[in-house]
Amino acid sequence: MSDATEIERKFLVAVCPALDGVTSEAVRQGYVTGPDDSVEVRLRQKGCGYFLTVKSGGTVQRAEHETAITAEQFETLWPATAGRRIEKTRYTGTLPDGLIFELDIFRGALAPLILVEVEFTTLDAANMFTAPDWFGADVTADKRFKNGALAHASLDSMIGGNS
Repeated sequence: MSDATEIERKFLVAVCPALDGVTSEAVRQGYVTGPDDSVEVRLRQKGCGYFLTVKSGGTVQRAEHETAITAEQFETLWPATAGRRIEKTRYTGTLPDGLIFELDIFRGALAPLILVEVEFTTLDAANMFTAPDWFGADVTADKRFKNGALAHASLDSMIGGNS
């Protein structure tokens, strides 16, 4: 189990970069909680791994508690997320400054949405970060782009502002 503070910023992608030399994994995740709950409870299958995660509210900095679970536990809990799911391919690579990025290309109702996240070790580092040219608008504080909210939305409803 990992208990940590997650410090990250999230951006729309202006121009998808070449994905040569990056790793990718299929991700499916579902939410037990709703987008307006004070905490977020998520089930995630990432590649061959299965996780249960609890996150606090917030934007750049949030508490995150994640524990690995078995495939059987995941499949038992998965029905509780009906109607609150997302599927995406996550590409992980390294920026020129050595920071790791996670680029998510969404499938289904959220296609062709592409977001990129960067995690930091300190809040100061997050605040001082200068995004590369291929990053688009910073949506870290925009609740519509939290994965828990995305699990309840379609891309059309987000563009119209009805999340």
